Amino acid sequence: QLQLVESGGGLVQPGGSLRLSCAASGFTLDYYGIGWFRQAPGKEREGVSCISVSTDGSTYYADSVKGRFTISRDNAKNTVYLQMNSLKPEDTAVYYCAAPILCQYGSRWYYPISDYWGKGTLVTVSS
Repeated sequence: QLQLVESGGGLVQPGGSLRLSCAASGFTLDYYGIGWFRQAPGKEREGVSCISVSTDGSTYYADSVKGRFTISRDNAKNTVYLQMNSLKPEDTAVYYCAAPILCQYGSRWYYPISDYWGKGTLVTVSS
């Protein structure tokens, strides 16, 4: 059974850092583009970042997180990460990973449309 499981969320102060993990089972992540999305209370789910298949490795970010977040993958662990630095209160949301995502130039990777989703991990940025 194909499954994605997010972890690494928590409470952090503004300016702090967290690293989220998205672990896959039932399929090999490096053959797929993977996306991170988030949904804040009362708001729609939005794209945060994506990473393309391993043979390409391109990455894309929402303007709101550029320069602060970094997406990466560890194929040996079948896991994709989202390193989040300089966190702001407006980053507070439930973060989801999803696959497959068409992560390439000109694609609408940020649309929250995919076949497989994790259950999410909550990130709260507050003092």
